[in-house]
Amino acid sequence: MAGTSLASQQDLAVVLVNLNQVTHGWANYFRHGVAKRTFSNLDNLVWWRVIRLLQERHHWNWTDVRRRLTTPTGRWRPISAGEIELRKISAIPVTRYRYRGNKIPTPWTPATT
Repeated sequence: MAGTSLASQQDLAVVLVNLNQVTHGWANYFRHGVAKRTFSNLDNLVWWRVIRLLQERHHWNWTDVRRRLTTPTGRWRPISAGEIELRKISAIPVTRYRYRGNKIPTPWTPATT
């Protein structure tokens, strides 16, 4: 059964809000592990998928994408729809191996009353 993708008919702002919610929720869950490279790879994947969505939706080729999403100095602008931007999850700080010190309970020390 051939159908139309649900995201292809939604406004770009709705797509960006949904992507930001899902990716940031996922990143907040996994930020306590060794995940910085994974966050960067996921940012790359999401960026390319949104670019591909814009190319299909507006019949842009790569030259059009570059012209519309770069500044005059050649830097890339964030993908946005009005006030809503595609946020990078690689900017989320990763806290690894949090030191807990004396807060770890052990069964060998007697409990003081």
